[in-house]
Amino acid sequence: MGEWKKTGCVLCAQNCGIEALVEGGRIVRARGDRDNPRSKGYICRKGVNVAFHQHHSGRLTHPLKKVGGSFERISWEQAFEEIADKLKSIVDAHGPRSFAYMGGGGQGCHFEAAFGVRLMRALGSRYHYSPLAQELTGIFWAHGRATGRQYLFTIPDEERAELLLAVGWNGMQSHQMPRAPLVLKEFSQNPDKLLIVIDPRRSETAAIADIHLPIRPGTDALLARAMIAIILKEGWHNRDYIRDHVSGFDGIEPWFRGFDAKAAVKVCGLDYDQVREVSRLFATRKSCMHTDLGVYMNRHSTAATYLDVILMGICGRICVPGGNVIPGHLMPIGAHTDERDPKNWRTVATGFPALMGVYPPNVMPEEIMRDNPQRLRAVICSQSNPLRSYADTAAYEQAFGRLDLLVTCELAMTETAQLSHYVLPARSGYESWDGTFFAWTFPEIYFQMRRPIVEPVGDPLEVSQIMTGLADRLGIIPAIPQSLFEAAKKDHLTFGMELMQYAQSEPSALANMPFVLAKTLGKEMGSANLAALWGLLQVAPKGFRKEAARAGFKPGITMGEELFQAILDHPGGLIIGQSDVEDNFAKVRTVDGRINLHVPEMESWIRSIDAASEEEALKPDPDYPLILQAGRHMSMNANTLMRDPSWNDGKRACTLAMHPDDARGLRLVDGQMVKIVTEAGEAEIELEVTEAARKGQVIIPHGFGLVHDGKTYGVNVNRLTRSTHRDPFAATPLHRYIPCRVETA
Repeated sequence: MGEWKKTGCVLCAQNCGIEALVEGGRIVRARGDRDNPRSKGYICRKGVNVAFHQHHSGRLTHPLKKVGGSFERISWEQAFEEIADKLKSIVDAHGPRSFAYMGGGGQGCHFEAAFGVRLMRALGSRYHYSPLAQELTGIFWAHGRATGRQYLFTIPDEERAELLLAVGWNGMQSHQMPRAPLVLKEFSQNPDKLLIVIDPRRSETAAIADIHLPIRPGTDALLARAMIAIILKEGWHNRDYIRDHVSGFDGIEPWFRGFDAKAAVKVCGLDYDQVREVSRLFATRKSCMHTDLGVYMNRHSTAATYLDVILMGICGRICVPGGNVIPGHLMPIGAHTDERDPKNWRTVATGFPALMGVYPPNVMPEEIMRDNPQRLRAVICSQSNPLRSYADTAAYEQAFGRLDLLVTCELAMTETAQLSHYVLPARSGYESWDGTFFAWTFPEIYFQMRRPIVEPVGDPLEVSQIMTGLADRLGIIPAIPQSLFEAAKKDHLTFGMELMQYAQSEPSALANMPFVLAKTLGKEMGSANLAALWGLLQVAPKGFRKEAARAGFKPGITMGEELFQAILDHPGGLIIGQSDVEDNFAKVRTVDGRINLHVPEMESWIRSIDAASEEEALKPDPDYPLILQAGRHMSMNANTLMRDPSWNDGKRACTLAMHPDDARGLRLVDGQMVKIVTEAGEAEIELEVTEAARKGQVIIPHGFGLVHDGKTYGVNVNRLTRSTHRDPFAATPLHRYIPCRVETA
């Protein structure tokens, strides 16, 4: 007879609480956890099918080494020794810029990042390539300039809002907030609230909206500039808020004075009167904004996001109830790295800085391939699959083939693992203690530390344990006295006191604390991640401690231990903090404590976005007359985390969606095989003719083209994209605007 165990979903950033029925050491069923304070019993189709992620024939069980083109099983001791020796020799010969760490835990397992980043830093490198920089660094940068820190980005406070403006976001499918489909339906059905969607196609979210602006693909920045100009011209901006809370308004106001908003809206393919009314509503109602990949992966990505910040700022919608607020967090999901600081490394070949502490995956192939004494030569790729997750698969294949050392830490034999010199088996999110630091709740601060609910097959380790093993072999971890090992076997107070004495006597202990905790307390707990959580809670910052006290935890030296025990006592997750709803401005970290709207180096870019220049730039290429949206959130994809395709049996999971008018013009019919061609490549795919697509735009979902049991399922859309087709500032890929043509296969 099986047992229901509380855990959380690892298939998207919402990490909804789920209950899994475990029988015979396997997950056989999953349902929403009604006790979870964040998801409240909600679960989507992906979470219901999480067993397909956990149990499939491609799972890795033992360390592997490539020998003569095939893999051979080796011991962990041999793996640690050989990888460490090769890594050290590469860094000694070519310098620390020759090594990069790629990963950080993906959608469900973030604790490895503390260990991976520490290993990288100990070797002198700063090159952390992360999925965050594939999508979100533009928003982190733009919001960070306004709030003073890149990790102090804002989220919509939809619970207290009267109007929700969704731009390039299809929350009915992509979520991006807790219980998104339910929240959106409630919002749209409430007569006192308005849901407004800006999206080229009639998405599932647009279909339930009060107002849908079917914007022309690629014109988000132009529309944002037009809306700001309209609001300023009409005098709808919030003068009191600007006077009391904003700096830099006088610097940005001239950018919009005299701007031809009517001409701009026409280029956007929209009705001016309707755009004017949407602008008025947003400026005068208690409004919040939710933007997503339709903006972040589109033309003028960073500029468009910055314009959205200006739009919210002049309307008084930042750090106020019902507006866009800065959420609290136990741990930020990244570090503030100002690109103006000369200490912030830039990539050698392409010159991009770290934003939010991470570098863009789009530039890695060039950083490997360009002839340079400091080019990348060694990469540890952890819980990330660049050959299916990132733009320009062909470029990655070529680049990874040139590396002197590629190590992959993974659950399965992924496409990236196949190219690696060493493949190290990682425990899944259901075989280990782990959690995430996605902060998308307000005012509550939610946290869940998932515990192991099934035993691993073979000999996989937590990625944190793998990093600790490598650090040990590299000689990074300082000598640990026996007294600390003995203290770890006793109570946490005894261990904490002994650890404090050790840290005071050993100068390098603090810098390498994750490894020290893993080898001592982690050994007794059976988990490096759990030991890291204990350590994190002991040194939680003052700001979080105030929020924890507001949630009922007792202030003082024992708060960390109380929090740790509460987390262990609530396997389904709990509220560990409470932000101050009425004083969100207290989180702002600008020099003057005000929302900063003026970023002078963006002026020329913003001024260049006008009706005439955009109309010229958007003229169709006769060879590629259609626009491909490369990537689509839907219930049948989960990045590359669901490798067994049988979870989609009987469904049209990977198709090319096209509007009926385009299909008729090309003499194509639903269900036939077609060929799509871009500058980067071509692919054959089944055609799906649907009114939900926009005329002139076609759509292919991401997360397909995976090889399972020797067969490829669906089309890898990243073979149709170039890594150089990217935002000039953040290097995020412009996946939502790729010229293409479609013809009979």
